[in-house]
Amino acid sequence: MGTVGALNMPHNELKIMEVCGTHSEVISKYAIRQLYTGEIKLISGPGCPVCVIPAEDIDLIIEYARCGYIIATFGDLIRILGTVSSLPVERASGKQVKIVYSPLEALSLAKKNPQNQVIFVGVGFETTAPLVALTIMKAKDEGIKNFGVLSLHRTMPKILAKLFETGVKLDGLILPGHVCTITGSKPFEFLARDFGITGVISGFTPEDIIESIEIIRQNLHRPSIKIQYKRAVSPYGNKVAQSVLKSVFEPCDIAWRGFGLVKDSGLAIKREWSFFDARKRWPIKPPHKQRIGETCRCGDIMKGMLTPPECPMFKISCSPEKPIGPCMVSSEGVCSIYYKYGG
Repeated sequence: MGTVGALNMPHNELKIMEVCGTHSEVISKYAIRQLYTGEIKLISGPGCPVCVIPAEDIDLIIEYARCGYIIATFGDLIRILGTVSSLPVERASGKQVKIVYSPLEALSLAKKNPQNQVIFVGVGFETTAPLVALTIMKAKDEGIKNFGVLSLHRTMPKILAKLFETGVKLDGLILPGHVCTITGSKPFEFLARDFGITGVISGFTPEDIIESIEIIRQNLHRPSIKIQYKRAVSPYGNKVAQSVLKSVFEPCDIAWRGFGLVKDSGLAIKREWSFFDARKRWPIKPPHKQRIGETCRCGDIMKGMLTPPECPMFKISCSPEKPIGPCMVSSEGVCSIYYKYGG
């Protein structure tokens, strides 16, 4: 067994981390954490796709908006603060910031505004990236020349490796069911091999999560990656989606909130599709500015070092109505979930 899994003996409180915003919500909504008081500590990790985006990425989006580009992205992302401004503030001052529900809607926006350049901001993990790849292919097929993608996509296995390299002590992982429908279980087998951790790919009902916790308990001394969510996940995943993703994207280094730069954990648009890569086609660099007096602990919360109530801003100056950190913005953010349901 690897050093991480071996650190906790059975009579100690076990530490299990989930890395999916939907799992976080189900655990709090149905008080699953309270079922294991004194036995198991359930911790939330970097599973919210919006929460892991650092402020400098928001600054870049703001700079594109200020330069006259139409920004199209999902609603949760819009509310995240940059270092000196936010997209709602920019929109109120006349910048074109649009909420869309899919990249295809952003492509339609480009068709309707041929005189403007439209940038779709792609966020999310392996689950959302294939549809963005298909949209880029569609833009090329249809000859849409005023459309580009700013890829902020990230991948799950590399950040989990980084998590353990930082020294976090865990006994098990509840792995993300949605991501694994695309990737399969194989890309996560290194967790057992290299870190002595049992991970269980879980579905999204309370029963699924409770069963996954029990599978982890039964395999504490037999590190392995198990599939509880067998009705949707296979060892090798969705080969069609993987093929589409690999046709358009390639691994790149990218910064994560709370973790810094993580090697090969992002998805960059390949050279052959660079006409639709906003970074390469329309390169700009935002001014680097630091927000003064920031005490948000979102980064530490996503590393499992703190729970939301341990952040000095939680429920005091930071709430879903006036969020300061991204973990309070998204419905998948752990601070937002704690605010709504409690621990």
